[in-house]
Amino acid sequence: MPEPVPTPSPLPDTPDGGSSGTATVAAAGSPRAGGRGRSATRLLLPAADAAAWFVAVLATAGLLEIATAETWASVVSGAATAALLQVAVGGLAGVYRSSFPSGSLPEARRLVAGALVVGALGSLVPLTAPGVLRGAASWPTALTVVAFPVAALAMAAIRNLLRCRAERRLRPGDDAAPTIVYGAGALGQHLVRQMLSDPDSPYRPVALLDDDPARRSTRLAGLRVVGGRDALAGALRRFGAATVVLAVPRADATFIRDATARAERLGARVLVAPSVDEMLRGSRPGDLRDVSPEELVGRRAVDTDVEAVADYVRGRRVLVTGAGGSIGSELCRQLSRFAPAELVMLDRDETALQSVQVTLSGHGLLDSREVVLADIRDAAALTAVFRARRPEVVFHAAALKHLPLLEQYPAEAWQTNVMGTLNVLEAAQAVDVQTFVNISTDKAANPTSVLGRSKRLAERLTAGVARSTGRRYLSVRFGNVLGSRGSMVPLFRDLIEQGRPVTVTHPDATRYFMTIPEACHLVIQAGAIGAPGEALILDMGEPVKILDIADRLIALSGRHVDVVFTGLRPGEKLHEELNGTDEVDSRPVHPSISHASVPALDACQLDVRSLTSDPPIARLDTV
Repeated sequence: MPEPVPTPSPLPDTPDGGSSGTATVAAAGSPRAGGRGRSATRLLLPAADAAAWFVAVLATAGLLEIATAETWASVVSGAATAALLQVAVGGLAGVYRSSFPSGSLPEARRLVAGALVVGALGSLVPLTAPGVLRGAASWPTALTVVAFPVAALAMAAIRNLLRCRAERRLRPGDDAAPTIVYGAGALGQHLVRQMLSDPDSPYRPVALLDDDPARRSTRLAGLRVVGGRDALAGALRRFGAATVVLAVPRADATFIRDATARAERLGARVLVAPSVDEMLRGSRPGDLRDVSPEELVGRRAVDTDVEAVADYVRGRRVLVTGAGGSIGSELCRQLSRFAPAELVMLDRDETALQSVQVTLSGHGLLDSREVVLADIRDAAALTAVFRARRPEVVFHAAALKHLPLLEQYPAEAWQTNVMGTLNVLEAAQAVDVQTFVNISTDKAANPTSVLGRSKRLAERLTAGVARSTGRRYLSVRFGNVLGSRGSMVPLFRDLIEQGRPVTVTHPDATRYFMTIPEACHLVIQAGAIGAPGEALILDMGEPVKILDIADRLIALSGRHVDVVFTGLRPGEKLHEELNGTDEVDSRPVHPSISHASVPALDACQLDVRSLTSDPPIARLDTV
């Protein structure tokens, strides 16, 4: 697997959004951050500013032909007065308090304001203190005011020279890897400045890329935007770079796949800067990492506006079945943010329950009422739990999900996915649960497998209870979930790490993918916007070839691993579907969420032959 990516040191921000030279030097560990450097700077800047004013006044007098033999003494007096005033005013204004002038906007404002005050005070000296200084009576009152712009520019130039000198010391060494930064927006700019201010950074930016034509040929910290993605190959060759950092906030998978493929063809490594959301959760702009499988095959997250619709959870008693699983545990984490009156986590796996309790409560003592050990196959135990805890909202995530295993053992699918769901539904109905969300799968659309048929029956049973109670009992249907236990990506990673061939069923097989947080967002939203008996289906974008995922994971690992095609397994589709042939793609609430009507099915109509018939049936005499 790839080695951990070293990260540059963080670059603190000033209030105006610029970078503080003092913090940069200190953070980078420069010797100038020591006491001797600060003392030298405190002595250097006032003297340099005084000299700037002295020379500016003399130069202005010369240009205006004021400095004649008769007036020379008065001009020198004015220059000396301005120099002294600059030291005094600069000290009072705090210009010399920093250990190094940052060149930031507040610094520039203080510098210009101080110089303007010096110019004004210098013009008042001949009027308020005539004769105090030699030749003051003949000193032109406007001399220092006219010299003010010259002095301000001179002082700014001095600071710029000092800053450039310090920045050269802080730049990464020659042994740092030449790096192309893709993205010249705010994130890219911050990242480039951070890299260039860290002498220990393993990466040295040499050029930028951006697909926005308005940014072409612009410069940032001395680096030019040399073009868009089509210029990547030329930039890598021209600058001798072997690393590309993607600094594009909220980049979608299509862009990341394209940029990664282009770079990999040229032998370049691709890293990703953290997104704005990740930085809000504690990541730093310099926390570079390899491209994740989720970024390669996922989609731009759909804005489901969960906060606006989660009122049905707030202050209510909520129960989650399968709470220890990948979806169930993330559901519990997200639901806990909406302040339910009680969150009951039910699972038959005690270790999984302990794990989710640690993430939510900070301990795994398993001695509180929030964790419930029960099996959805046990109707009596389930009913007792529901009667004791009386939930108002239920999320049903407990299920068996491995298609080939259930093809071998259809009775297990019947007991868990069908009868287990019926047990949960009847327990919920007994205590008048207001909202019930059944988590389904895209394999329930036009099902061809035991898994798909069992989940389709669960959808229909949920619709049946919705019909009989009038309550919001509904299902949520989505495709493969990235990173869940036993799913494809972790399996591929394990095979690659062990050096074994990666098994893919078919070179053209495709699947829909979504992240676990995104799936849980949809599930929570469904409880608010879905109608009784519906199945809500997320628009999952374009399906992704499984072979592409395998190739990407192998490339990211840096290992030489073969791909072996095993052929489609019984019940498996070459391409999954989201909507059944008899379902209408209706989107009345959200443009990315489809609502499908599900035919109701009563418990008395169930027949175990439904799992193995094609198409699925209920009792033959009640279809």
